[in-house]
Amino acid sequence: MILLPQPKKMTTNEGSLMLNLGTMIVIDTTCPAGAQVYARMLKEEIRQWAGIDPAIVRGDARKGDILMKLDAELADQAYRAEITADGVWLCGGSVTAVGYAVATLRQIVRQCAGLLPCVSIADEPMLKARGFYHDATRGRIQTLPNMKKMVDIMALYKLNQLQLNIEHTYLFRGMPELWRDDTPLTAEEIMELDDYCFERGIELVPSLATFGHLYKLLSSRTYERLCELPDSAGKPFSFEDRMALHTVNVSEPDSIELIKKMITEFMVLFRTRKFNICADETFALGKGRSKALADEKGVGTLYVDYICELFDFLKKAGREPMFWGDIICRHPELANRIPKDVICLNWGYSPTQREDETRLLAEAGVAQYVCPGACGWNTWVNILANSYDNVKIMTGYAKKYSAVGMLNTDWGDFGHINHPVFSVPGLIYGAVFAWSGEAPAFEEINRQISKLEFADGSGELLACLKEVSDQMRFSWRNVVMLKEHTQKGFPPEELKKLFYENDIGKVPESNEKLGQLEEQLRVVSRSMDSSKRGIVAITLSAIDSMRALNDVGVFLSRMKDGRAGEGMDGFALAERLENCLYHYKQQWLMNSKQSDLEKVAEVFYWYADLLRDSSR
Repeated sequence: MILLPQPKKMTTNEGSLMLNLGTMIVIDTTCPAGAQVYARMLKEEIRQWAGIDPAIVRGDARKGDILMKLDAELADQAYRAEITADGVWLCGGSVTAVGYAVATLRQIVRQCAGLLPCVSIADEPMLKARGFYHDATRGRIQTLPNMKKMVDIMALYKLNQLQLNIEHTYLFRGMPELWRDDTPLTAEEIMELDDYCFERGIELVPSLATFGHLYKLLSSRTYERLCELPDSAGKPFSFEDRMALHTVNVSEPDSIELIKKMITEFMVLFRTRKFNICADETFALGKGRSKALADEKGVGTLYVDYICELFDFLKKAGREPMFWGDIICRHPELANRIPKDVICLNWGYSPTQREDETRLLAEAGVAQYVCPGACGWNTWVNILANSYDNVKIMTGYAKKYSAVGMLNTDWGDFGHINHPVFSVPGLIYGAVFAWSGEAPAFEEINRQISKLEFADGSGELLACLKEVSDQMRFSWRNVVMLKEHTQKGFPPEELKKLFYENDIGKVPESNEKLGQLEEQLRVVSRSMDSSKRGIVAITLSAIDSMRALNDVGVFLSRMKDGRAGEGMDGFALAERLENCLYHYKQQWLMNSKQSDLEKVAEVFYWYADLLRDSSR
């Protein structure tokens, strides 16, 4: 039987429990009203997978019932689950922990339907804070119903914190220049999502860029004067530029006052007391308008002075600050200025990530979350092997250096082209490692996730997706940067460097492999529950885009060598790109707002036009 995360203690006993038409889900009087949400989730699971529709009642359980109750002797996040021939007992040290027991039973029902094995489970997590960080800024803003689906998946695997990356994609009042060409999240949507998370034992934590990564704010005509580097307004949109350079000018007092105003408006939408000010990748700090101040005080001091003022502001408002740790790790001599009640988010995304930063922060006495990644940025399908190894090594550091939590990140660099479903395996890797400190081997956990989450009886779905992600030869990052650098007039030598980073010579074998994987995917889908087969069309769209762009890479390499059009029809390839985009748009709009879809589309258009112009 598959259980993710794996319980710390589980004993399989003789016998089984047969759910029947008289089985009821009973909420003990010790449970508050919030337990009803978990009862309804369990009811739906039993209805779908066992074909039985149990009633939900409050009071005393009878033989054959499923009882949910609090147990004051258990720790806050600890739970017990007991299945006997006489019924099911689900106990937790809090209503959220009761929800964890329910999640375990839901996973059992998915596999065993109405005939449950007799088991005894005692469980609690290694890390108290186990989160998922989703980028809702750099391309894709999911619709509220789809974000609720993400929360439901988090609840099933016992995650308890969600953060959404916001740079400009919230509808701030009186700031239309910030979001006028986007489809921002509204206060009503965030408050509804906050309620939805709370009911499922998940803390929705506000995350707002307040220092670096303020491209839209600091390139606006109104606020350009607050940007560290001058002349940032009025330039054409660039995916690359959005990732860098737009840092607050700390020498201008109006800068931090504007940021405080934005924080004040944003933080009151959330019931949590935590607030993430981000403050990462402040690349331009001290290089422009604040250079004289940086020369006097030092860039590190400028950085710490600014974030500490925001920490004080938040603490006076009763909030618990959080921030990304990349800059403070470059200035370890200043780490002692970080207050002990501030949480540092220590990120690192390599499958062989070093432990230096984690050790440094621990030795400095800084409270930290480790922050690995779902490894979907700049890919059509997430790189699962990198994500697994990265999450594994970072949660190992969390255990070694007594981190207080784990926040698994799902970034959307250069347009967030990967479909949200492809980040689900990485989300589950994080949930499993953060809960128990260990997980099955890579191939085995992929088999388990395929079966449990995607209802794939063959267990081969994730192995197939892993192979798909390995076939990208003209990387999306370089696809975008080659376009943008060409438009900016970069010299040919610089453009060649970008192009040579790709393994174009392997395109024929990779595209042949993608064709084989298309067939394999359809074979796998025969073993999947029909409710989960939507991932087939999503993957086919990704394969088509990947294969077409691989061929674009081949076409460009021949054009670069003076062999434009040799053996390839540029007009036909342009049509393929546009057909790929048509289906991709359909998939995007099924789960996300318009957001940056047209900016992604413009990349396709540019290459399609280039192909036709080069084939005349």
